[in-house]
Amino acid sequence: MYTNLNRQIALAGRASARPLRRHCVVLAALLFTVAASSSHALAAAKAALTTSAPGSFALVPILPSLTVAWGGSAADAIIETGVNGVSGVTLTDSITPSGSGVICSPMLPTLNPTISAIVCTAVSGATTGTYTITVTGTGPITSSGTPTASLSIPLTVTEHPIGATVSVDRETSGPTISDTLLGMNAAPWYDVVSNGPTMVRSFKDAGIKAVRWPGGSWSDVYHWATNSNCLVAEWGTPVANDTFSNFVKDIVTPARLDVALTANYGTNETCDGGGDPTEAAAWAAKALALGARVSHFTVGNEVYGTWETDLHPVAHDPATYASAVTTGYYPDIKAVSPNTLVGVVVEPDYAPWDSLVLTNAKYDFVEFHLYPEAPGSENDILLTQLGALDVSLYIDAIKSELAAAGKPETPIYVGEVGGPYSDPGKQSWSITQGLYAGQVLGEMMNDGVSRLTWFMGFGACNGQNGNDSSSLYGWQNFGAYNVFSDGPDDPTCPAGSIAPDWGTAGTMSPTARAFQLFSRVAVNGEHVLTSTVTGDTTDVRAYSATNRDGTALVLFNLNETSSEPVKIELGGKRYSRSVTVNTYDKALYDQTSASTPVWAEPAATDLGAQRLPLTLHLAPWSMNVVIIR
Repeated sequence: MYTNLNRQIALAGRASARPLRRHCVVLAALLFTVAASSSHALAAAKAALTTSAPGSFALVPILPSLTVAWGGSAADAIIETGVNGVSGVTLTDSITPSGSGVICSPMLPTLNPTISAIVCTAVSGATTGTYTITVTGTGPITSSGTPTASLSIPLTVTEHPIGATVSVDRETSGPTISDTLLGMNAAPWYDVVSNGPTMVRSFKDAGIKAVRWPGGSWSDVYHWATNSNCLVAEWGTPVANDTFSNFVKDIVTPARLDVALTANYGTNETCDGGGDPTEAAAWAAKALALGARVSHFTVGNEVYGTWETDLHPVAHDPATYASAVTTGYYPDIKAVSPNTLVGVVVEPDYAPWDSLVLTNAKYDFVEFHLYPEAPGSENDILLTQLGALDVSLYIDAIKSELAAAGKPETPIYVGEVGGPYSDPGKQSWSITQGLYAGQVLGEMMNDGVSRLTWFMGFGACNGQNGNDSSSLYGWQNFGAYNVFSDGPDDPTCPAGSIAPDWGTAGTMSPTARAFQLFSRVAVNGEHVLTSTVTGDTTDVRAYSATNRDGTALVLFNLNETSSEPVKIELGGKRYSRSVTVNTYDKALYDQTSASTPVWAEPAATDLGAQRLPLTLHLAPWSMNVVIIR
């Protein structure tokens, strides 16, 4: 059964007043993605910064060039970086030649104040060829003058998609892959006993291998031994069935899940002071007794933020946190469960939190959370084309921080990821979030991230409280944090009362389908391979890995209306004895628009033996897993 706990703010533990991120990512991290696309863009950005004087700044694009076909759109993000005593930068953009059927939006705000996004659309009949987008930034007037910076982005307009070539380097392997990338959050406000069989079946069907408990900001008020929390009046009480023993017995063991626990840093068991490390140690001991594999134990949730409950005398303080971890949580947990990794929370936008914690605390891994959208400002083009790159930029920022702290090999765990940080709307159950989720998995695989858990698996429908605007693509007029349906028992989104409904309990959203498809690629012990895309780099994204005696690719077509011809090259390989393709796309998702919605499964195609290179035609807005043996 589903239990409503005074609205869904308790689900995410995200107050509506949560401050926007300050995108203070270090230069090296910002340029990592740019460098992957263009060494020229990297050199230009470095030159701009090394020659800038105090009181100046530079502008860096995430993508160095854009391609758009008639009827399509392309997006890029402009990052203000190297800001040296400059704030309040105003950005303007223009395109030349003008009046040729290409329209670029004003600079759109994103979740980060120092990032703006631009979206360009080519109408049918637009003049084909190369355009130049010029972006100019103007700082406030100072005694030294008015600082300015500018950049140019080439935009290629074509009548039809130009297609792309994906070349895979099979000789050089990258990071080792862990299947714990395929994870979900779960929490004690959703009955794990009565819903257990559905949850287990759904997790298995989607290839889910990892789980995080007890979910979001509940972690800093929740007490596992009594299955209770310190904010009953605000958030309600946990479901009586949701003891840790039942969670292990009904979910973890039958689904064979790797577990990450979040220790209560915010409150003690009497709810009148900060968290008690001995409570976490007892939890680790209980997990061992129950036979649960708790691989990760993080101290606190987002305790750098004021929205998080923290009853320590000095709240949200990195020095207090680092000391508590080093002298209490770390040694206490390790004493009873030596093989459990103990981690700390990081957030590059809340300086000096990371530098102080990473330098002074003792830890085995770091945990990071990211939601690239703010509620009410969701944009499909920005999410599908830039959202996953934003996540990757933050990972590179954290790597730079770890290197500066002298711990460059520390594993990174993405404990929460989603779309908007609160009040999700229709985009959350649309093909657009599914495309974003699939790319996030690809970027995290490439970045060597050891573990990821999406927020949430079950029990977090937001009803019609989010952004259900017609500007967003989708057939649902409700939103949810969870990516598996709670079915008709959910009083917030009961099947049939909000049409179209979200199917029976366990029905997979497009985001869950992304995890299901990626489970064919994120196989323990395999290795990342380098994929290079040439041609239409705006609409085509590619990720690849070893796959037993073959190669696995995940190919995305981010064009909403047109298919994309994509030629696949595997080094010098000229023949494959077997090629299979599994696809989830816009056409399959659109079946949910029927009066009786159909939540279709991915389509499977066996192409048999094929000569290489091989050309596939990717359907509009599609994610495709190609296995070549």
